Amino acid sequence: MQAAIKTKYGITASLREGAGGIFEVSIDDKTVYSNQETYRFPTDEEIFEQIDKKKA
Repeated sequence: MQAAIKTKYGITASLREGAGGIFEVSIDDKTVYSNQETYRFPTDEEIFEQIDKKKA
């Protein structure tokens, strides 16, 4: 996913280590995706949608 974000937007995404298998995506310190709610890993398109919303 990091590579896909870099390719599409030129943004270098960073990884912050968490605990307990939690995977969250944040943009400007706001959580836009959490696997605690969906119980799965997001698709690139789901994250692209969130980035596009933030850029608008």
